[in-house]
Amino acid sequence: MELPYHFRDDSLAALALTHRSVGKPNNERMEFLGDALLGAIVAEMLYETHPKATEGEMSRLRAQLVNGQALASLARELELGDQLKLGSGELKSGGFRRDSILADAFEALVAAVYLDGGFAACRETVRTLFTDRVAALPRSSKDAKTRLQEWLQANGWPLPQYELVATEGEDHARIFDVNCVVAEPMAITAPGRGSSRRLAEQDAAEIALNRLLESREGA
Repeated sequence: MELPYHFRDDSLAALALTHRSVGKPNNERMEFLGDALLGAIVAEMLYETHPKATEGEMSRLRAQLVNGQALASLARELELGDQLKLGSGELKSGGFRRDSILADAFEALVAAVYLDGGFAACRETVRTLFTDRVAALPRSSKDAKTRLQEWLQANGWPLPQYELVATEGEDHARIFDVNCVVAEPMAITAPGRGSSRRLAEQDAAEIALNRLLESREGA
């Protein structure tokens, strides 16, 4: 697969594919910019294609699309590994195959398109690359507690515990505060609130799942 964009300034593309192991200048600053651009454009696509999704659901879907493994897969389809400029140490250790390096290069390349052609060109390029991926996303109707449990089981982690923290208000307008606790291997306590204990637990589970996905994405 080829990048659906033709650079006017080839030096920007070359810089985007220059790893920090080479020295300076390298693609670290462009990686930062590309990450922000990707997040915004993919969020726009999800907003359009999932009109009934909640904020938490859209965050979960974006995390499936914009994470190290997914971006590395795109980089491999574009054959970026063959074009990377790496220091001798990274070359010897096979850095051109490493997910983190490939994902960073892809983000930097997105920034290079933006710097070369402007936001409209960057937006069109990203949307072209992600259209099929967004369309392939499952439109799950599972609730947050089920999705959290399945995610934890898939990763071999223990199931969450739900703790009732407090209740307030009159009987006809009671508010429940609940914590969702994921103890191992990552200690997360996510607060939830709702007009019933069940709704509070769903709220807490959604927050916990988003935190887990964000931490995995940033790893």
